[in-house]
Amino acid sequence: MTVQLRDFAEKDLSALVKLLNQTNEGSYEYIPLTEDDVRVRIQEGKLRTFIAEENGEAVGSVTYSDGFWGEEIRWLVVQKRPDRKLVENMLVSQVEKWVHGETVFTSVDAGSPSTSDWTEKGYRSEGGLYQMKAKLEHVRPLPAVPDGVTIRSSRLEEEKKVVETVNSVFGWERLKQGFIEKGKVESPPFDEKWVHLATLQERILSVVVAWPAVKYNEFFGGRRGYLGPAATVPEFRSKKLASALTVRAMNFLFEKGMDAAVLHTSELNVPSVTLLRNMGFEVGHHVKFLRKNFVRKS
Repeated sequence: MTVQLRDFAEKDLSALVKLLNQTNEGSYEYIPLTEDDVRVRIQEGKLRTFIAEENGEAVGSVTYSDGFWGEEIRWLVVQKRPDRKLVENMLVSQVEKWVHGETVFTSVDAGSPSTSDWTEKGYRSEGGLYQMKAKLEHVRPLPAVPDGVTIRSSRLEEEKKVVETVNSVFGWERLKQGFIEKGKVESPPFDEKWVHLATLQERILSVVVAWPAVKYNEFFGGRRGYLGPAATVPEFRSKKLASALTVRAMNFLFEKGMDAAVLHTSELNVPSVTLLRNMGFEVGHHVKFLRKNFVRKS
């Protein structure tokens, strides 16, 4: 085998896009990527990307990310060839050299045949993520909230407080300042009114952001909206604020002509999953996390 590994270069972009689209074609709700899509993902995500090359041709790729969710193998794609597993193992071994913590993870569709391949590499199932969907067929009544709490859309001048509240609850930069203006450009008709708030004397207690699922709707001809992020300050949890905002956001999407709302939640968050089921959400898709632990010498 004459396959060699090296860093990604701009000249590889076309071949990488082809590999990604060929590998993921037919997978759940997959929308083919363009060169601009992949370039932005690599640049904005600061992804360390490696290429497997043979006779000047890119035959595989793997990407490492050290982001909000931890150290992750974002993708692993290799041409269909007799030595495919060998090339995959080479790429995974290469990317694992960049892991500086105790664990690295990747994600696969629940039930995917590739799960066994990752198991052979030392990865074990550890949690996962549900995509949950609800049909939007009518306006729903809002759950009651404590006296004095106002349920409303945000105002443009409140963006900084929204960002600070969400990021404080998550403990990392879940939203960036300027996300509203960026959303107006990339996800029309999104604007500040799509950000739903529960406030008490102008203090933001809970946030649910709604979005038009622009790429999904364009590619599949759908009328879907997306919900997230959602965040409630700790001392005001269990007061139905998130429930009220979620219902308000669902009603907002329905009034905008959407027929479905989608969000993501951890499969391990049983109270959230139970609450969402009671609100009409069902599991549409299930992604499993596979994690490998490393023993570091002291």
